[in-house]
Amino acid sequence: MPAHLPNHPPLPLRPLLLALSLMSSSHAVAGDADTAAPEAQLQTVTVTGTADQDAYTARATRSAGKLELSLRETPQSVSVITRARMDDFKLDNINQVLASTTGVTVEQVETSRTYYTARGFDIVNFQYDGVGMPQVFGNVQGDLDTALYERIDVVRGANGLMTSTGNPSATINFIRKRPAASLQASASLTLGAWNKRRVEGDVSTPLNDSGSVAGRVVLVHDQSDSYIDRYAPKKNVAYAVVDAHLSRDTLLTIGHTYEANRIDSPMWGALPLYYSDGTPTNYPVGTSTSADWSRWDSTTNSTFAELTHHLGQGWNVQGTLTYVDYKSDSDLQYVYGTPVKGVGGGLYAYPSQYIAAQQQKLADLAVDGKFTLGGRTHELSFGYSYANSRLTDRSNYGQGIGTELPGQSAFDGRYPKPSFDASVDGSRYDDTRNTLFLATRLNLADDWKLLGGLNHTRASSSGNSYGTSKYKSATKTTPYVGVVYDINREWSAYASHTRIFNPQSEIDASGAPLAAVEGKTTEAGVKAAFFDNRLNASGAVFKTSQDNTAEAAGKIGAKTYYRGVNAQSAGIEFDLSGQLSKGWQASAGITRLSSLKGDQGQAVRTYVPRTTARLNTTYQVPALPALKVGATLAWQSETSIDQIAGVRTVQSSYATLGLMARYQIDQHLALSVNLNNVNDKQHLTSLYWTQAYYAAPRNGSATLSWSY
Repeated sequence: MPAHLPNHPPLPLRPLLLALSLMSSSHAVAGDADTAAPEAQLQTVTVTGTADQDAYTARATRSAGKLELSLRETPQSVSVITRARMDDFKLDNINQVLASTTGVTVEQVETSRTYYTARGFDIVNFQYDGVGMPQVFGNVQGDLDTALYERIDVVRGANGLMTSTGNPSATINFIRKRPAASLQASASLTLGAWNKRRVEGDVSTPLNDSGSVAGRVVLVHDQSDSYIDRYAPKKNVAYAVVDAHLSRDTLLTIGHTYEANRIDSPMWGALPLYYSDGTPTNYPVGTSTSADWSRWDSTTNSTFAELTHHLGQGWNVQGTLTYVDYKSDSDLQYVYGTPVKGVGGGLYAYPSQYIAAQQQKLADLAVDGKFTLGGRTHELSFGYSYANSRLTDRSNYGQGIGTELPGQSAFDGRYPKPSFDASVDGSRYDDTRNTLFLATRLNLADDWKLLGGLNHTRASSSGNSYGTSKYKSATKTTPYVGVVYDINREWSAYASHTRIFNPQSEIDASGAPLAAVEGKTTEAGVKAAFFDNRLNASGAVFKTSQDNTAEAAGKIGAKTYYRGVNAQSAGIEFDLSGQLSKGWQASAGITRLSSLKGDQGQAVRTYVPRTTARLNTTYQVPALPALKVGATLAWQSETSIDQIAGVRTVQSSYATLGLMARYQIDQHLALSVNLNNVNDKQHLTSLYWTQAYYAAPRNGSATLSWSY
């Protein structure tokens, strides 16, 4: 390995399979509609979809406890990104969605790998329709398309009821599209900057005369060049789902997702950020270290089956089985070293071929219902989940590792493709999670509700990765408690406390694995719901801690050993979403981390902005009802990272502005225009690593859409 590789080596690539379509949960995506009878259920879906099709908020969510609660009834901070907002601002991938969400930062370290943070810590908890997908392997790979989802919920803080392991940051829950009651169809064509071409189709229809069986298909083709030299991504996505009412009380749902990403000249690693004299580099925005021959291809196939049955007396049982298969194949060029200002050179080649395969098997069983105690009606949910993830990967290292790249040749893409037979290394390991959970919502009094529960999880891993053992094992029971007091019909106050943990395989100086990372979140605040829950608002103060996170402490021979370090964050948060008045929708939020400190009170994770603000709003012009206009604004405070002694890279605070306009030509046809980074602000995508690259300059797109 070259001596100057960063201590966050891109190799081995540890792909996190965040499968695009998985699992399932409650049947209705727009409000978890009842399925007691086919006809009644279908009618309910139709009414809900019509009423809320332009909404920027949701009337209810199961994302914080498997119990259907309004946002006001949920004793934790929740943001909802609806289909309407994704369509208005053309949020076609998950990075765009989360970059516009309260309290979340998107750390896009490479063109094809991304980390997310909330409240100072990495987000590693993801769900699909309320069923957890353990993020075992570290980060999110690829361009995750949002065309499959009706909405995306973000629950900030630890989520001790819904997630078995992870960090006290946030949980992201993808709510997938489901079949509608009647024939519905839509299609769109988008043309944009850098030769962007996107075609999207969505059809839902009954499959028999009675309507007891219905299906939905979503197809996407997305292809473009880029402002980044040589970079050209392409993806094809297909999603099919069928609902079948087997009886009056039983619903079977089966779905499958296929996604193929084919990327030419992706960056592996990014740009060096300082010269050998310590001054910062300043490259053209499109500069890339990729080679002409670089590629990163991946294919995901995911299948799920869900069976929901009404037991009677308000009780339901739901079981879900999911299988995910992911394959990746890439030829990559990493550039490391420190460039010499004005002269060039000082950078070195590190070519490698990477091949990976991952399979995940998941099972989830949940029971929920109502019971009476003390003359009051209460709610109860309990269940079991199982997840097994297996990763096999191989790195074929290229000839010529360590070759110096003279002048500016590190950025021209002309480094010749080597043979990948210098040496071989790889991984093979398994991760298994078994979880039991119990949650209840007690109706203590007319104005007081208590949400409490336990999550008992055993998590273990075995195998090896690039010569290092991946063995780890931990079993813990994490509590959750939250209380909500209704001040009046519109306002409530709440407080909650929850814990979470995450096993780790790093060893201490004695050679023993470190104990699990432990996180906890305490928060309190007020919430309000106006206009029949069409507008939701919340304000919270929070304190979060994450203890015993592995940090390199030294070496014994060739082996690195680690110590556990602690970090704490505290802050305030405001969030608003929904209808401000007729035709005026908005979502807005501010998060301020008043502290993010380590054991000795020192500032840590300085790449995380201490303050972020997000605003997304649209307005239907009364004088011209066919016209909708809108704007989006994202601002974050200064971030930084220490490189070597005496050298610090700083990204100053910045804001980016987006604009949109949509004109409804007739009942079925509409034309929309979206402009991004209108103020053309140059900034780095992330300082999560010691390398980075630049975000896209001003750009735009136009979309012609048809619906029936």
